[in-house]
Amino acid sequence: MPFAIYVLGLAVFAQGTSEFMLSGLNPDIARELNISISAAGALTSAFAAGMIVGAPLMAVLSLRWPRRRALLVFLVAFMLVHVVGAVTSSFTVLLATRALGALANAGFLAVGLATATGMVKPDAKGRATSVLLGGITLACVAGAPAGAALGQALGWRSAFWAVALICLPAVFAVLRSVPGGAPATGTPDGPADGGADGRPAGARSQLRALRSPRLLLVLLLAALVNAATFCTYTYLGPLITEVGGVSEDWVPAVLALFGLGSFAGATIGGRMSDTRPMLVLVPGGIALLAGWTLFTAAAGNQVIAFLLVFVQGTLSFAVGSTLIARVLYAATRAPSLGGAFATSALNVGAAAGPALGGAAIAAGLGYRSPLWLSALLVAAALVTAGVAEAVRRVRRLRRTQHADGAQLRLGGPHDEAVRVQERSPRAEC
Repeated sequence: MPFAIYVLGLAVFAQGTSEFMLSGLNPDIARELNISISAAGALTSAFAAGMIVGAPLMAVLSLRWPRRRALLVFLVAFMLVHVVGAVTSSFTVLLATRALGALANAGFLAVGLATATGMVKPDAKGRATSVLLGGITLACVAGAPAGAALGQALGWRSAFWAVALICLPAVFAVLRSVPGGAPATGTPDGPADGGADGRPAGARSQLRALRSPRLLLVLLLAALVNAATFCTYTYLGPLITEVGGVSEDWVPAVLALFGLGSFAGATIGGRMSDTRPMLVLVPGGIALLAGWTLFTAAAGNQVIAFLLVFVQGTLSFAVGSTLIARVLYAATRAPSLGGAFATSALNVGAAAGPALGGAAIAAGLGYRSPLWLSALLVAAALVTAGVAEAVRRVRRLRRTQHADGAQLRLGGPHDEAVRVQERSPRAEC
């Protein structure tokens, strides 16, 4: 795997840390800026909205830029908005930096996915994708807890400074290790991802390539699986304390355990999605549904609950990373916008899942309700995939029957030869 891909993973780690660390910083931010906790929560919503909108928008804006330039612009912008966030005393300015940081993060991830998969062999897209997604999972394991701990020790601004500092070596590494010159839409293979003349495909041609029903289906499945993941992950703390009876001191360990599972899952998915994706998606999807269902029933058992936190983290990211790899395989003629839509699908799920879980808890359904919703979301993904496969097989069968019927009406080569022979003068004699 080229060194540049690991550099991209480092940058994604810094960006993921920024996204997840706010859950531990919101109380301090609210207290210092004299705002409510719910207002501080808008910082997370602004980041999620920026990621959803920003991925396709930033990818389109940077279509004609060389990859290295696009990555540097997005990464430097991300670093600078964190510097502004670290020094501002205005909540409005801080909110704006979160939205702008999300736009830069989304653009970097979209172009980064295209860059990483373009630097490896055509059959290694899954492994390249897993390195970038591994940066996100490491942010869950180490980055977010470290950012929260740093914020508690030195104030929330120190966490913003830390994210900016982590970006700095990544900027220099991208400058030195990522090839320059190829536009963000192209690949080293040239015409495969562009037009017939080898030039990179524009926005319209890439959007046309993204209309594939197969691609849209995989994007939907990725959103559903990620919604299930974050529906429960967001409320793991109250789940294990209120239902499992675990002390609050154990919450960071539980979140880290889920993060370790997610890292293992992304690694497994990356290694298998290139060669045996269905071995991950079908058994993994069924096991994921069974795990959420079992977790619902056994949430009060601390040993089983801790075990399932790791198992579900592993399964969720194994299935999710494999789906993202499938998106990139299906979008070979639209690499940048394919990565952008994959990023948006993940963030649609990451925004919808917590919203559904929060609504269920607010409705008085209890802290187990996010687990039920996670199971239902995975079940919806399995049913959707099953129906789509059934429709595909029916259509293929009908096409085969239509072709056979047409051949019977026209007759095969032997029948045609017989008819010609019967019409010949010798036959008439």
